[in-house]
Amino acid sequence: MATKPLTGTKVFLMLVAFFGVVIGVNVTMMKLAIATLPGTDVDSPYAAGLAYEREITAAQDQTARKWQVNAHIERRADGNAVLQVEARDAAGRPLSGLKFGGRLERPTDKRADLAVDLAEAGIGIYRGNAAAVAPGLWDLVIEGDAKGERVFLSRNRVILN
Repeated sequence: MATKPLTGTKVFLMLVAFFGVVIGVNVTMMKLAIATLPGTDVDSPYAAGLAYEREITAAQDQTARKWQVNAHIERRADGNAVLQVEARDAAGRPLSGLKFGGRLERPTDKRADLAVDLAEAGIGIYRGNAAAVAPGLWDLVIEGDAKGERVFLSRNRVILN
């Protein structure tokens, strides 16, 4: 049985095919990785950097107010979650007339984030519902606005069963 000799053309074509497959797989995996999880917390790190001083000032103003804001979230068996926020001022009086909003953010996937609209259910008590909340680790973000200005921000990691 006669074997064909290994020529320079065959070696060249095998090398081109091998590296073509490797590069093709790498490009495909890179595109999938970037499309599924870009690895950023904010859309524009530059804009977030410019807003950093305002965030520090807002945090100092929030601390100076000495508000007592307590949140309780409970995931029910049907997958819905109930969020209740109780807000009091430094003297312990209920805070009324604020606009509170909440977000459940997945630490690993921003596409799974859920907004929770809170309505004032009583003086200083705000409640809202979120549908189809999966069990697991979440970041609970609560924001309070007064007259269009954010006056409260809280971020806490919670585990919902």
